[in-house]
Amino acid sequence: MWHYEHLCVTILQISKFLSNFFGGCGMKNGIRRIYFLDELRGFAIICMVFHHMFYDIGFVLKLDWGYRIFDFLCYFQPLFWGIFIITSGICSHLSRNTVKRGFIVLACGAAVSIVTAVIMPAIGIEGAEIYFGILSCLGCCMIIGGLLQRPLKKCPAGIGMLICVLLFILTYSVSAHSLLFGLIKLPDSLYKSNLLCPLGFFGDDFFSADYFPLLPWLFMFLTGAFIGRYAEAGAFPEALYKSRCKFLQKAGKNSLWIYLLHQPALYAIMYIISFIMLLAL
Repeated sequence: MWHYEHLCVTILQISKFLSNFFGGCGMKNGIRRIYFLDELRGFAIICMVFHHMFYDIGFVLKLDWGYRIFDFLCYFQPLFWGIFIITSGICSHLSRNTVKRGFIVLACGAAVSIVTAVIMPAIGIEGAEIYFGILSCLGCCMIIGGLLQRPLKKCPAGIGMLICVLLFILTYSVSAHSLLFGLIKLPDSLYKSNLLCPLGFFGDDFFSADYFPLLPWLFMFLTGAFIGRYAEAGAFPEALYKSRCKFLQKAGKNSLWIYLLHQPALYAIMYIISFIMLLAL
């Protein structure tokens, strides 16, 4: 009985800890909550769910228009994921135990990979494998950012932001074998193996349904960390501290759980619809 109660308490503590990470809790003492960050994060995660829904329509229901809409929305994907990553960078600067939180998020990313690349194919669901998705990327970014926090303090925030933005632009096309959007060709030898996929280098046989390499997204995260200095100093515009949309705030505070659970929920809905369509034939 004691072991059962202890297990329940442990699960609740882990649940609270994981929710707090993306909810921006665990902040350093004396820092006001910036509700606009919750709302931005909520907007980004809802956009992600909406985007993935159309992929599932094509994948599960075999409707080509789902894939077409998904491909069209891919043009906007860097925008809402950029918002998500940069706000995570800001919150990481405001939070305690950034490195510890990074390992927790990295473990969640590993769990997603195990489920999508091992368990799902074992039960006949293939084509949804995730290697180094958003959680793995954010976990590594938090660990790296946390370890570099002290040396980065020597760099003025404005200069740090500018350098990170320039490095983001420089490395954005690493996955396409180039720098500066194709102006500088990278050697093909970097792309013969998948071992360096966390950095953006992978072979022709590599596939991931959700892929965020450290190059360039680490620099987007660090841009947010530099912006976090202004938040820590209370230098954000007063309007950003006001609560406007409870729904987006709630989504932002629970974005980790939304990410972990949205695909199982979408798959369940799509398979129910597929079953109904079969009965209607």
